[in-house]
Amino acid sequence: MTAAVPHSVGLNRPARALPPLACDSHMHIFDARFAPSPHWKRQPPDAPVAAYRRLQQRLGTQRTVVVTPSTYGTDNACTLDALDQLGDSARGVAVVAQDVSDAELDRLHARRVRGLRVNFVSPQSWGETTQEMLTTLARKAARLPGWHIQVFMHPEQIVALEGVLAALPVPLVVDHLGRIDPAEGPAATAYGVLRRLLDGSNTWVKLSGAYMRSTVHGPGYADTLPLGRALAQAAPERLVWGSDWPHTTEASGTVNDADLVDLLRAWAGSDALMDRILVDNPARLYGF
Repeated sequence: MTAAVPHSVGLNRPARALPPLACDSHMHIFDARFAPSPHWKRQPPDAPVAAYRRLQQRLGTQRTVVVTPSTYGTDNACTLDALDQLGDSARGVAVVAQDVSDAELDRLHARRVRGLRVNFVSPQSWGETTQEMLTTLARKAARLPGWHIQVFMHPEQIVALEGVLAALPVPLVVDHLGRIDPAEGPAATAYGVLRRLLDGSNTWVKLSGAYMRSTVHGPGYADTLPLGRALAQAAPERLVWGSDWPHTTEASGTVNDADLVDLLRAWAGSDALMDRILVDNPARLYGF
């Protein structure tokens, strides 16, 4: 058994030992040294790099992708500090304003940031996220080698913006299973759109955040199995997995990260595909 990890229930390890260089492709660092954006009204959790390293030890992951949370607005200082602490085994996804300068993007690139997150779901420091913001940032990101645009969207937004998403000049990464309702699964209209985007060979999906819409919850999250398995079959070469630690959308004490790793195994259906999602795919997407 292992030591307790903040914001993660239980002490068990995943049922299957993870392969070397397994990557957690979506997590957040919150550090009290960095002030939240004035727009953010909730108290951020205490989730520094030292606590996350304990999660890595428990799960067996070695690489990670630090995503700037909405809490900090367009201030990426906490994420950049985390990247410095974690070293070359980490990459970053930043949040920036639409008028971000090329010089700032170059600075982020030099610090191992490899993408920009455009969030249509959570409150943002600039107010409403628009289609214009998405296309403008994608155009700016296209100048940088190996960069992508990551979107967090409601399913109906994915449907409404299908044409825009398909035309982006950089790879598109869709957060958290597209927030598709597990009750609808592969029958959902948004899944059909996601499948067409995946078939276009420029879109990736993060197998993460299963608890956001599951009505069954852990440890098995059984209602997500049809959706996760359909994605695994549709585009096994463009899926990555993320813990979403420290699980800020969920009530405290409700998420066991080892269960989320076991859920990935259930979605993948084989050890070989699980390893591809944890090692090969993120190495290609993030440039490890």
